[in-house]
Amino acid sequence: MKILLINPPNLGRSIPEEQYGITSIKAIFKGEPLALEVLAGNLYDHDVAILDLKVEPASALMETINRFAPDLVGITCVTCEADALIAIAQQIKKETKQDAPVIVAGGHHASCDPDYFNVKGIDYVVCGLAKKSFRDLVTAIDTSQQVRIPGIAKTCPGTRLNLIPRQYTIEDLVDEHPPRYDLVEDYRDTYVMGGIGKAGFVVTAFGCVHSCAFCSIPTITGGRYLTHSIEASIDCMKRLNTVSLIRCVDANTFGNISFARKFAAAIIASGVKKQIVVDVRADTVVNHPDVIDLWQKAGLAAVVIGFEEIDNQRLNQFNKKSSVETNIKALKHLKKTGLKVIGDFIVSPDYGRSDFKALEDFIDTHEIQLPVPSILTPIPGTPLYQRMKDEIEIFDLAYYTFSNAVTRTALEKEEFYTLYAGLFKKFHSHITQN
Repeated sequence: MKILLINPPNLGRSIPEEQYGITSIKAIFKGEPLALEVLAGNLYDHDVAILDLKVEPASALMETINRFAPDLVGITCVTCEADALIAIAQQIKKETKQDAPVIVAGGHHASCDPDYFNVKGIDYVVCGLAKKSFRDLVTAIDTSQQVRIPGIAKTCPGTRLNLIPRQYTIEDLVDEHPPRYDLVEDYRDTYVMGGIGKAGFVVTAFGCVHSCAFCSIPTITGGRYLTHSIEASIDCMKRLNTVSLIRCVDANTFGNISFARKFAAAIIASGVKKQIVVDVRADTVVNHPDVIDLWQKAGLAAVVIGFEEIDNQRLNQFNKKSSVETNIKALKHLKKTGLKVIGDFIVSPDYGRSDFKALEDFIDTHEIQLPVPSILTPIPGTPLYQRMKDEIEIFDLAYYTFSNAVTRTALEKEEFYTLYAGLFKKFHSHITQN
């Protein structure tokens, strides 16, 4: 089959960018569509192409459809892109008419809220890890078999999806077939990490065993933490031979400490010379500093840590299972190592002036090189959504970019956004939109 995989355009809305002169938010996140490259890797006997509409102009959509003439189109998205996905699907169906390809929706939002895509223009919805299940779907369609695949549902607008739950295992990772990095080679120079530089993405693990109230990641694997083989992950690093910086896009690269130690030792033994950026919990840094030190020998250059808050009561409300004291201890160790710290913080809608000032002072005091303050956003499918859904004021999912207050705020909106934008203007002055 001819299969086209589409990364939707970056149409997420940002009030700080639109009204308060902030330019660094989208500049931070300009990575490759790794999820599509992963899917393509397991479609080795099909003719596959990737269209990245975050790079290409809107006109490229139908130009590619008409030129490539796919039998099936797969489109991924996060929450703020959900409506863009639907619009793309419906445009393809409308403009190709009788020859319309099968349209499959997947990605984070499909995994958290699959019924959102139970609409005209979309034929199937894929939830969770899809490297194996998506291939099973392609095979079923290609051979005219009935589709009864756990994790996948045929759409039926007007009624609920009949989705068979899937228990995800190591088999869903399909290690023997690596991502098709070659399919985005023409876009490679556009994939950068703001404030760091050109980067290639590698996934070494999926899922998370923690249950932070704001996070949708555990939904992807049903609460399991699944690791790729060390050999497969190092092979991916080698395949990205034109980039010197590897961003491990795991929720928690060191979620299995014994595995993390073996992984670092294997990278050193392999001779791979890359700068590496990983996500790690603060309590892991505190409890296992030797792992951080070993990874630094393997090439670790920066860590992304979800500090989230500077108040223990708020951390407990998020079910973070960490503390401000642990965060500070982690920062002290990381300062000794010289590693760059990218710190994720959550700005709650009930923040007052003193809360914004306290966060600014904390970042200053602990010299966090790249703080990323996000506004607490109740993503459908998370515990936070159930808790805050009655407070939601903005229902347009395009605003669910973690840079907008979609719920009621304690301060007047203008003051809230002025203070929020002030954090970006102070701490992101070195990051510019290219």
